[in-house]
Amino acid sequence: MKVVCGYDPGKLSIALFAGWANNGVQVVVSPEEDTVRLASELRDADVLLHILEPVTDEVLAGAPRLRLVQKIGVGVNTIDLQAAHRRRVAVANMPGTNTQAVAEATLMLMLAALRNLTGFDRACRLGKGWAQEGEARERRNSLGELCGRTVGLVGAGAVASRLVGPLRALGSRVIYTARSEHPDLEIERYGLDDLLEASDIVSLHLPLTSETERLIDWAALARMKPGAVLINTARGGLVEEAALVEALTSGHLRAAGLDVLSEEPPPPDHPLLSLGNVSVTPHVAWLTQETLTRSFDIALENICRLREGHDLLFRVA
Repeated sequence: MKVVCGYDPGKLSIALFAGWANNGVQVVVSPEEDTVRLASELRDADVLLHILEPVTDEVLAGAPRLRLVQKIGVGVNTIDLQAAHRRRVAVANMPGTNTQAVAEATLMLMLAALRNLTGFDRACRLGKGWAQEGEARERRNSLGELCGRTVGLVGAGAVASRLVGPLRALGSRVIYTARSEHPDLEIERYGLDDLLEASDIVSLHLPLTSETERLIDWAALARMKPGAVLINTARGGLVEEAALVEALTSGHLRAAGLDVLSEEPPPPDHPLLSLGNVSVTPHVAWLTQETLTRSFDIALENICRLREGHDLLFRVA
């Protein structure tokens, strides 16, 4: 079977792929950003290991032998599920493989926002990190801790659940909002509006759907506490970015920590990238060697199941 990996996972994972030959699986690495090469490799591929580049009906039409789109991760909003179903291409994801990595990255962004990591890093590189006057003094005097702050989790999936223990151990009060009760979390459930008003840090952990798109809009941001922090390691489309820029530049929000944006990669002049109170990473909250190892183990299992006609793990379409 020919498998196209739409991501360059580095030498360690490529060495792992070499071992898949023992299972009759040939892996071709073709980074998604090289769309011409990717399209060429997909013409005779049986399986696509998919990261982020949209799998549209057009992409599927150019892959007549394709039998499985295996998402490396959880969110399948970048895959045309109706087109896949119509073309009899299975779609599967792998919930849980990146939970630890995303939870740790979320904590990292919370701390970066509270401790002005981005601002201090820039200042130190310019030889101004030790300045004690004016704006530099204000930055130093406004640093904060997680301990004693209320963290509101929007969503109650695996990542949100994984964050509860560490946050409480660090002294935070943790609350959540979700469509249904999750008594296993052992924290208080709020409605969204009440959570926004009560939280010092709001952290987003939702899939991007028609219901959640731009959930954090002008009105939602206005409800947040003055000086609050917004963290997003889920999907950029959950946030109305123009409203977020306004909330950050006006001083209504203290800071934001963002691993995702609505357009990826963003244009160089994206206003969020120029703000000193924004810490941003390029959609890599999920990306650790441990995540890749867990993910490729599941991918190989599903490839073998596909070949043998068995039910797939975590099939979504």
